[in-house]
Amino acid sequence: MEQLLDRTTYRQIKQMDKDTMQRFIQDVYESGKQKAESSVVDYDALRADLAQINGIGEKRLNEIMAVIEKYLPGSAASE
Repeated sequence: MEQLLDRTTYRQIKQMDKDTMQRFIQDVYESGKQKAESSVVDYDALRADLAQINGIGEKRLNEIMAVIEKYLPGSAASE
């Protein structure tokens, strides 16, 4: 697991006032948000790759895609 808090950052956090801490937390949040938004799935490419698997027909492919979409953020089924 990647170490998120090194010794230097820990010491800086200990010395922060309220306003500086709020800015720091906001920056961490925005960084995480951008990282999460950057991982986009190309559904067409995924569907094409799954269709290449021997034994998966159109009906089974549609079932698989429905399950995948259910677990991805932003889909109506996951909310």
